[in-house]
Amino acid sequence: MRVARSLVLVALLPLFTACQLFDGSRESASHVGQTRLQGQLTAADGKLLFQPCNEQRSLVVNDTGGTSILQEAASLADDQGKLFADVRGRIDGSRFDLEQLYRVERSGTACDDPNFKLLILRATGHTPEWNVKVSGKGMVIDRAGQPPLAVPYVEEQLGDGRFNLSTEANNQHIELWVAPQRCVDSTTGAIEHMSAELRINGQVQRGCAYFGGSRND
Repeated sequence: MRVARSLVLVALLPLFTACQLFDGSRESASHVGQTRLQGQLTAADGKLLFQPCNEQRSLVVNDTGGTSILQEAASLADDQGKLFADVRGRIDGSRFDLEQLYRVERSGTACDDPNFKLLILRATGHTPEWNVKVSGKGMVIDRAGQPPLAVPYVEEQLGDGRFNLSTEANNQHIELWVAPQRCVDSTTGAIEHMSAELRINGQVQRGCAYFGGSRND
């Protein structure tokens, strides 16, 4: 099977200085008629309610995609019950037919994240701490005890929803491998829809990942 490669030409400039427009060509035909939303999850009267960011309405969640969001939310709920969810589905009146779960986490501020719409991907891991932010301008790698590293990258599609991002910049061989697999953050308990491995010069660090607002897979 032929491996498709797409070269992302970038300048080593700070990321997130300009809006990244969504490339509609990435949207799968199976997503037609669906909407991706972020918002707060709460439970009431035996139902799971979803309130989209910056909206007053609440939608009753119907888990048509078999995402197990009710169980995921129950395992994360704290005393305040403030849960953030990033989801995709169809709105039918006051009902939200949920088809895909990108992430669920404890947060009362995630709706205010100014960088979400600019991101293609975010991956994070622990012990030691690391995170990678990917946009159309490049990839920024933050690791504990080291300055942020901004690099260009090549994306390689591997099939079955797997892909990797790689670069040879700054005399380092860096790869970020991503697979569509439920992943639980070992520190925060957040649930994300992909697992990730950051490989730098042969050293492997594992974590979780999710698509940002610039990628609609």
